[in-house]
Parts: sequence; C-alpha cells; structure tokens
Amino acid sequence: MNLIYPLNVKNEFVFNSSPRDFTVEEIPLYEFTGEGEHLVLKVRKKEMTTWEMLDAISNHVGIRRRDMGYAGLKDKHAMTIQYISVMAIHEEKLKAFTHDKIKILDTVRHNNKIRVGHLKGNRFSIRLKKVLGVQKDKLDSVLKWIKANGVPNYFGNQRFGTDGNNWVDGKKLIDGELKIRDRKTKEFLMGSYQSYLFNGWLSKRMELNHLLEKFTEAETEQIIKLPEGSLKGTKEQPNFFKLVEGDVMMHYPYGRLFNVENLKEEAKRFESKDIAPAGLLPGKKAKKAESVAGLIEAPFAEEMNLNGTRRYAWIQVTEIKKTYVEEKAHYELSFALPKGCYATNVLDVLRGESI
Repeated sequence: MNLIYPLNVKNEFVFNSSPRDFTVEEIPLYEFTGEGEHLVLKVRKKEMTTWEMLDAISNHVGIRRRDMGYAGLKDKHAMTIQYISVMAIHEEKLKAFTHDKIKILDTVRHNNKIRVGHLKGNRFSIRLKKVLGVQKDKLDSVLKWIKANGVPNYFGNQRFGTDGNNWVDGKKLIDGELKIRDRKTKEFLMGSYQSYLFNGWLSKRMELNHLLEKFTEAETEQIIKLPEGSLKGTKEQPNFFKLVEGDVMMHYPYGRLFNVENLKEEAKRFESKDIAPAGLLPGKKAKKAESVAGLIEAPFAEEMNLNGTRRYAWIQVTEIKKTYVEEKAHYELSFALPKGCYATNVLDVLRGESI
C-alpha cells in the first residue's frame, strides 16, 4: 500500500460549519441501565454552546447548572446531539420544556450522574460543497488513505480562541506574569498553552515523517540535527508516522503508557492499531519520552506547576461512509473519532493542507 501522506493532493471544496452542514453526535461510553434515580436526556441543539443549553434546561427545571451531568462540550456552530443527566424527580417538569434551538429526543433512567469524559467518541456528519467530478475522485482516494492510516491528532482552533492566541495568556499565567481570579478561566488558558506545546511537538514529528519520505535516515538526522544513527530503523517502518526509540506509546483506543524499546516490534503493533504514539501535555506526573524521542520532545517539555498527561498523537478514523450527490456537487461524509478529537484534522488531510 502506498503510504505517502496525501499533501500533494490539493482538494478544493466548500465547508460551512453550520447546523445544515455539520452534525456531531456523542457515542456513549456505556449503555444506560433503564433504572435508577437519574434521568438521562438525549438532547439535540443548534446555534448555542453546551453551557447555554444547560442553562436553558436548568432554568426551566429550577436547579443549578452544576447539578446537571454532561460528558463533553459540543460545537456551537453545528447540529449536536449529546447526553446530559438530571435527577429523575424533575421528569414531569421536563415534559413541558420547549425551546426553539433545543429538542429533547429521548429520556432513560440511569443509576448515576453523567460525568465529563463518560464518552466513547463522537460521530460526525459533514457536507462538502462544490465538489466537481475530478475533486470527488481525489477525495475518494484520500479518504481511502485515511481509512487505512488515520490522521494526526492536533488540537483544533476551538482550543485557542477566536484570535488563536489564548495560549499567550496561558503562558503568562504559568510564568506568573498575569493574574486571573476565576479558576475555570485560568485552567482553560493554561490548558491552551499545554495544547500549543503539544501541537508544536506534533508539527515537529510530522516534519520528521515528511523528511523520511524524501531523504535517507542519515540525511534526515542532519536536517533536524539529531545524533548520527538515531533514526536507524525508522524509514523501513510500514506506517506513515515513524516511531523512534524512547517514544511514549499508549494502547489504543484506551490503555497504559510505555516507552518504545523494540522499534521493529512496536511499529508492527502500531500498524495493527493495537497501540499509538502519545504526545506530551507538559506538567507534573506526565510520563517522559526517552532516548531519541526525548531529544525531539525536550523543547516542548516545559516545567510548569500543572498536572501533565499524554494524548494520542495519531488517531484512527472509523465508521467512514460517503455519498456523492452529483446534481448538487455535494460530498456527504460521516465518520467516528475517539473522544477529545477534532473533525478539523480529517478535513485538513482531505484538503491536502500542509501540516
């Protein structure tokens, strides 16, 4: 199989992030029990944030927003379907709830409150417009590559604010150059800086992957200033994303962390989608990369008084379905991603945008 990353395939299409052309539906982590003192609501909303939706329902019921449960935050500029929970004693009041941007599609009893992260993933439905014949064939080809290989797991623009510079204030907070009292705002901004560092590291690793497609291991070592012999065994790996000695890996789609010791064997496990490389969100308690991977990671591994963690650097795109509506030049696409991953990463690869 040709594993060349499809950046040389430039696809032109129009995508509007709007409820008509973009739908996101949560995939619950588990089945709801059908009994218990909590009531799970399957809610569809449009043109409003999750916070705004929670406020509308909590105000109707007469409870505080924090008394409600939710698994994750969903895009404002989309039609989104997600699950929230309230105490079942409010079931009768909810029957009278109406809102022009919110519809309660279903309810079911459950034993406990939904918590943040109680989510397997999300299913996305996207309509691409002005896709003419030759572009349709290119999209088919790139989509086939994505199905076989996956995509890089960058943080999306939502993480960085309208101007893309939330991370600047986050760094100032971490460095003690800015004071903000609101705890949630502080955590969000500092998390934005962690995300910025993660994206910087992932861009560096993508650069390495692209270089190894064009140059020898020795030439790539010289270009990115790595010790001689440090990339031995990388170019022959079957995956586009090349592992290096000391990389931190996670079992996929959930699981424990470990460092690469046997490069050849771990590359095979990565190819079989059993494991995936994990990038660093720097901070305390985060597992560090070692050896060659540690050298590459070092510029992005800043010390900070926050808890750190690892995040998948490469993700699989599953449940892919596509339909081409020729008379409208629409390319309708649906797929599933693990929780915390952005549909924009799939769109960027489909466009053939350089990363």
